[in-house]
Amino acid sequence: MAVNVMAHPSVADRRAQGADARSQTPPELHTGWKPAGDRPDPVAQLEEQNTTREPDLVPVRHGRMMVSPFTFYRGAAKIMSTDLAGTPTSGLTTQLCGDAHLSNFGVFASPERALLFDLNDFDETLPGPFEYDVQRMAASFTIAARNNGLTKAEAISATQASVRAYREAMTQFAQMGVMELWYTHMAAADIEAGLSKLAGNGKPPKAAKTGKKAKSRKGSKAAKGADKARPDSAAEAARLAKKSMAKALTRDSLQALSKLGELVDGHYRIISQPPIVVPLRDVEDQYGMTVADIEQALHEQFRDYRATLQDDRRHLLERFEIIDMARKVVGVGSVGTRAFIILLQGRDDQDPLFLQVKEATRSVLEGHLPKSRYHNPGERVVRGQRMMQATSDIFLGWTKGAQANRFLYWRQLRDMKGSAQVDSMGAFRLEYYAGMCGWTLARAHARAGDPVAIDAYLGTGDDFDRTITDFSQRYADQNEKDYQAFVAAVRSGRIDAVEGV
Repeated sequence: MAVNVMAHPSVADRRAQGADARSQTPPELHTGWKPAGDRPDPVAQLEEQNTTREPDLVPVRHGRMMVSPFTFYRGAAKIMSTDLAGTPTSGLTTQLCGDAHLSNFGVFASPERALLFDLNDFDETLPGPFEYDVQRMAASFTIAARNNGLTKAEAISATQASVRAYREAMTQFAQMGVMELWYTHMAAADIEAGLSKLAGNGKPPKAAKTGKKAKSRKGSKAAKGADKARPDSAAEAARLAKKSMAKALTRDSLQALSKLGELVDGHYRIISQPPIVVPLRDVEDQYGMTVADIEQALHEQFRDYRATLQDDRRHLLERFEIIDMARKVVGVGSVGTRAFIILLQGRDDQDPLFLQVKEATRSVLEGHLPKSRYHNPGERVVRGQRMMQATSDIFLGWTKGAQANRFLYWRQLRDMKGSAQVDSMGAFRLEYYAGMCGWTLARAHARAGDPVAIDAYLGTGDDFDRTITDFSQRYADQNEKDYQAFVAAVRSGRIDAVEGV
């Protein structure tokens, strides 16, 4: 019988691996990025993705991407994956999020009902070079800063803060024991406490250099008052964070029922709000199946999905019965892939549970990296999410779709989920948020990869920070050109778009 032998190199050997990688692929190689001469047409890449998406929702996807270069970037993971394939890498791999832009971080509840801040989108997850996620994250801060009207210096500062936070956090994680690292997380309460402390000091964090010094003594009442008066300050950030956390605590299935459900003849059902929410009773023509066929397929899928859960969680889920189902449009990049919500009921109609079922396709990274070891892309998403998140949804699972070559993953629709209002962030808030995202991405990479080797590669200086920031500026320029080409394709009639949906 064959036995797999796990290698356990010493810390010194792991550091040597990172140092060797740095010698062979210095971080400075990221400076001066230019698009490849044979770079594929970005609009054509999006059109290729659209061939497997819901035809009536493709214009909705385009309309959401048309809003700004930032929303375009959110939907352009495939385009960037092609560009990243030509960038230098250290050879140090980890589990990638695959789409680590700043809007794919947020808060949600742990099984213990504590709010955590973490990555929250894993549709493109795949093992690969750690640099890919860092570049995707960093460029998103440059693009968001420009979208928010910040200065070039402020955009550079926020971008560099995200990479610096990643590098410094990796140094911290490289020194931790295995179990200590595994249990490390960022609690929402810690975020609030940190911001409140900064507000009390009347000064921004070290990473956020405003270029102006308060005339009054640090920590004085005058300094605190001045801080409270600024719309983009530690005090305002603390206030908004507290408000956001409080809102997240209300976002559960009962709240979802009040928004998505209606009482008809004494029973709840999902309300029709086409094209965003289309209930089961209205989708008969959409998939060439009768309502009865769809209901049967749903129950078969539900049975198969339960089998992917732990025994205790399966037992818990079996106490709920399915009441209704609907197609529901979500996000930007995901629009057009199949996505559904399912309303279940526990002890009575005031004990609801909403599940979300999303189609999983091949990761955009699989066009340039080794294919996933998992035949079912839904399992790929779930396994990657469990690896990278500090804690994951207790109802996270997967199935094969009822139709050929369709794969799905399941999770709760709302479990105290919340996200930052990125498009309203000024320089201070964006930079503080950059630090949170950089730390969180490093923690996810450290769980799945080798923090000691990555830390040795990154080094103690700011070379990596500066070169990735340079890449981000150049990539933001390219993203704007791609956005303009995309808008022109819509205006010319090459592709259709429905705006405002």
